[in-house]
Amino acid sequence: MPARPRTLAGLAALATAASTLVACGSQSVSVPDSGPQAVKHGADLFAARCGGCHTFSKAGTQGGAFKVKDRERVDGPNFDARKETVPQVLYAIRNGGFSGAIMPENIATGRDAQAIAQFLAKYSGDKRKSQ
Repeated sequence: MPARPRTLAGLAALATAASTLVACGSQSVSVPDSGPQAVKHGADLFAARCGGCHTFSKAGTQGGAFKVKDRERVDGPNFDARKETVPQVLYAIRNGGFSGAIMPENIATGRDAQAIAQFLAKYSGDKRKSQ
């Protein structure tokens, strides 16, 4: 096989392998499209802006550690286990979380912040262990 077609075949194989790896283990937002548009918008915003540090299955994110010994400084709360209200979320968004240690202040503002808060208030804490 001449060098050019061999190189193209190698690049095609590499692209296929890369796309397979990216899709492996990926999740997506899982809120009904039939619900309030603000909540769906909040889920998309959460996945894009908050998912790197927060775990929340409804947003398809795995940003925090599951075991205490695996935690890192940037791991935010796991919203599968932690229930939040709209005022709590808005406070955290405006003030960089509750401790102000690592979360950026005003990561969303206005309607975007409200949409994220509505999304978290509606779905957070769904997987809490019963006491």
